[in-house]
Amino acid sequence: MEDPAATTSKKAAKKAEAKAKKEAQKAERAAQLAAAAAKATLEDDPAADRYGDRPSTTGLFSDDAEEVEIPSLDESHIDKTVIVRAWLQNSRVQSAKMGFFELRKSGNWSVQGIVMASEQEPIVSRRMVKWVVGINPESFVAVEAKVKRPLEPIKACRVQGLELHITKCYVLASAPSMLGMTLAVANQPIVNFSDEKAPVSDVQPDKATVPAASMLTHLDNIAMHKRSPVQQAIADIRIEVKKLFRSYLEDRGFKEFEPPCLIGAASEGGGNVFRLPYFGEEAFLAQSPQFYKQFEIAGGRERVFSIGPVFRAENSNTARHMTEFTGLDIEMEIKQSYTEVRDVLEGVLLHIFRGIQDRCADAIATVKAVYPSEPFLLPEPGKEVRLTFAEAQKLLREEGPSEFANVRDDEDMSTPQEKALGEVVRSKFNTDFYVIDKFPETARPFYAKIDDTAATVGDGVRVTNAFDFFARNQEILSGGQRINDPVELEARIRAKGVDPESAGIKEYLAVFRSVGVPAHGGGGIGLDRVVAWYLGLPSVHLAAYYPRTPKRLSP
Repeated sequence: MEDPAATTSKKAAKKAEAKAKKEAQKAERAAQLAAAAAKATLEDDPAADRYGDRPSTTGLFSDDAEEVEIPSLDESHIDKTVIVRAWLQNSRVQSAKMGFFELRKSGNWSVQGIVMASEQEPIVSRRMVKWVVGINPESFVAVEAKVKRPLEPIKACRVQGLELHITKCYVLASAPSMLGMTLAVANQPIVNFSDEKAPVSDVQPDKATVPAASMLTHLDNIAMHKRSPVQQAIADIRIEVKKLFRSYLEDRGFKEFEPPCLIGAASEGGGNVFRLPYFGEEAFLAQSPQFYKQFEIAGGRERVFSIGPVFRAENSNTARHMTEFTGLDIEMEIKQSYTEVRDVLEGVLLHIFRGIQDRCADAIATVKAVYPSEPFLLPEPGKEVRLTFAEAQKLLREEGPSEFANVRDDEDMSTPQEKALGEVVRSKFNTDFYVIDKFPETARPFYAKIDDTAATVGDGVRVTNAFDFFARNQEILSGGQRINDPVELEARIRAKGVDPESAGIKEYLAVFRSVGVPAHGGGGIGLDRVVAWYLGLPSVHLAAYYPRTPKRLSP
């Protein structure tokens, strides 16, 4: 006999199935009716072919319309028909017959668009007006428009003396109705660089009406982060720094080379390296191109430079550190004195700083509008500030904060010391860029050349032909003369407590034993720091395209 409960269960299941089928048919019918209504609405709209969502604009625009980028718009385009492709930044309804919106491209280049209903050719319907002003912000659109002179300058847009009277508008890529981070927020100063997750903050130093977001929120919304005019400006300045670096050195006989990122032993014998499996063996990410720059000199190149990634496996969660950054490195043969190297490096950095002042005035202004800072002070030609390490420490003892009254000449500087010294140098010499030379051997790696002609400091510590460069109180370059004699080099390796037969060091030393290597020196510049400190940014992470920290490996 069949179980009554089972019979009831089967009946319920059939009933539920029939109900679900009926609901599905009802939903399908409703969708068909909605699609038919939409089609009828469009067919009834005389401007139906002038707007809408499109994957492509092929054949949609007038033959006489000129493709124009927003930065290129000028008075020569007045009364002409143009095609503009850009992000729709925002929009507002003026009336049922008129709407306004802003189009943005190339960083902060924006222009006002107007869409007005018209029964005359070219026809613009009220439905078109409503549809255009309803486009989601940050959608990518293509418009055809007549360029007109506005009644008065449009202060909200960078293009103030022109506006676009829209006759066609197509959405090529639609943005969602709710953005993870709006452009207004993305272009606010970041005040929270913590690696901990944090919501949008209510704290906003300058513009309380628009909240600020943390760095992690920015990185979680990377497209909007990078669309912000301030990040576009920083990226443009970064590009110019590399161009200026390369051109200055090429004009002086330097040749570019490409050091490897994958190496078989830890660079310079250090332990702060990233390890990874390599076909059954162990490999490392290079923490410096140092050895390879010297190999180039040993190989007959007189002057070389490289631009590339550098990796540091240091658990430093600060505003001045990253686990991957871009290095600008040089190495050169020395004819008479290591000061030849110092002067080239000083020259290239002054060339960079003065060059971006001239080339990037607009971009710098865009950055300063979000991250205000004091002007970057440069020394007058012929009045460059070069202090020995001992002179710098003496200056700090005598004119710096009281907590540094007893700093020693044979110990490396701490970050607080560097910042305090920078304030003293700025006040005394009116510059944010300066050199500290003759570092003690205790503060330099084994390949740094000892200055045998100089007196010792502290407890008999010798000084080296090595230096650091500073910008806004912080180090941006480390360099100096290298040891080129294999006997002296091996002695220094042992003195530093490193085994000359250890992996990587053995191969490095063998190069100097295999051939005669001329006296040489060089330095490494942190590109990210140069950009960040010149602009007075609160963190070096803002100057990187995709910052890498101990707690951040994406995007």
